[in-house]
Amino acid sequence: MFGFEEKLARIVCDYSLQIKEGDIVEIRGESCAEPFIKVLYKYILMKKAYPLLRMSFNEQLYTFYKYADKSILEMLPEIMLTTSKTLNAVIHIDSEANTKQLSNVDPTKVAIHKKTTKILKDIMFEREARGEFRWVIAPYPTYAMAQDAEMSLEDYANFIKMACKLDEEDPVEAWKEVDSIQKKIVELMSDTVELRIIGEKTDLVLRTEGRKWINCSGRHNLPDGEVFTSPVEDSANGEIYFDIPTSFMGVEVSGVYLKFEHGKVVKASAEKGDQFLQKMLDTDEGSRYVGEIAFGLNESITFPSKNILFDEKIGRSIHLAIGSSYPEAGGKNQSGLHWDLIKSMKHGGEVYKNGTLIYKDGNFLDV
Repeated sequence: MFGFEEKLARIVCDYSLQIKEGDIVEIRGESCAEPFIKVLYKYILMKKAYPLLRMSFNEQLYTFYKYADKSILEMLPEIMLTTSKTLNAVIHIDSEANTKQLSNVDPTKVAIHKKTTKILKDIMFEREARGEFRWVIAPYPTYAMAQDAEMSLEDYANFIKMACKLDEEDPVEAWKEVDSIQKKIVELMSDTVELRIIGEKTDLVLRTEGRKWINCSGRHNLPDGEVFTSPVEDSANGEIYFDIPTSFMGVEVSGVYLKFEHGKVVKASAEKGDQFLQKMLDTDEGSRYVGEIAFGLNESITFPSKNILFDEKIGRSIHLAIGSSYPEAGGKNQSGLHWDLIKSMKHGGEVYKNGTLIYKDGNFLDV
């Protein structure tokens, strides 16, 4: 019987990334995820691929942002460019010993570094669109993550198991079934020209004409369960309120309100973390535009755990990302920022496609 780490490694390597002989695969993770990293390292070698390990120590990000001056924040070592141009796949392990390490870090420094490293993301997105690069984010439980979710470590590990379908006899087959179900939603949304979202403090119109809807079923994120696209860049008009709190770069933000005009955020506020929100919106020219609109569809995730990787997939929710869009969906907005903000649609939320109601109270009406 495979254990937690072995099952997760199998999904990541065989299903999400489909690692093959000769691939160069980078593993990125904090030292607290060492048990999972060891299993991944061994599994990749057994696939006759080459594992590159990029392990960080606890609170490394805090140390970097606290002590790096502007010259360092704006520096991009050549080795980072070379790596982004040559890797076949990257495994990001979502695991932190201290999820609040950046709470008191100057957000301006974070914004500067995100702007500097934007080129790395652009290179990998372009290579992905050409079929040259794959990536996946997968979780590994820690006490800090369990505390954020207000759970014991055991309960949080079980939460991960259910959300990632590790409790299924064959998790890979379970994700294939999710893929099949979500294809129907992609088909429904494929001819959408205009999308209107209505809810509490919310009446927002977006255009998605000419854009591709993407089925997210475990290829990039674990857990997964969403369908998304990148809206036309200048199309967002109206207002939207996000009632599910999020933690971004270790900073908790809640009660976010955004007002859009011709695609751009012209007014923004947050009940908690407002200063951080304002700094992130000013990251660069693209950070005030919509990069993504999506439906959360994972019914095993029913409440926020203050981890965006999970919370954006909450069943019967939507999320909107400010910042960079996805080229594979037809998106053209570029930014060093990509921040998913989440809204529950369970109680009175409605979505109209080309003027027709297709989604109410968190459910599609014809799927």
